Amino acid sequence: MQRFQNNFTPGPPRATKSAPTVFCFICGRQFGSKSIAIHEPQCLKKWHAENEKLPKSKRRAAPVKPDAVIGNDGEVDAVATNEVLWKNSQGLMVECEHCGRKFNEDRLSVHQRSCTAENPAKSVGRSRSKSQPKR
Repeated sequence: MQRFQNNFTPGPPRATKSAPTVFCFICGRQFGSKSIAIHEPQCLKKWHAENEKLPKSKRRAAPVKPDAVIGNDGEVDAVATNEVLWKNSQGLMVECEHCGRKFNEDRLSVHQRSCTAENPAKSVGRSRSKSQPKR
């Protein structure tokens, strides 16, 4: 008979809560507090590259990082700041002219390969009609 070793460290768990994350004000993805400083310049660079590919009439002004929200105690309110960053990223999304769904600018062209004026994509949030069978 084989004996199994216990590889667990005895005692309470070391991490009591997950590390705080910060939203990117451009793409809306979450990053660690140290990684965000590396991500944001790269994300902005990508945003500019994608914006340059657009016709001049569809180009937009560069996104600006919102200021941190300061609470009543004079400290940065991380939750409120994250909410502002998230809302900013959602405001940068581009609406599909056929179905009205919103996408990051670099993903819109992929979506529009299958979403056309003649055959617009169905809304993701709509429920099925009673006549449609469940799959």
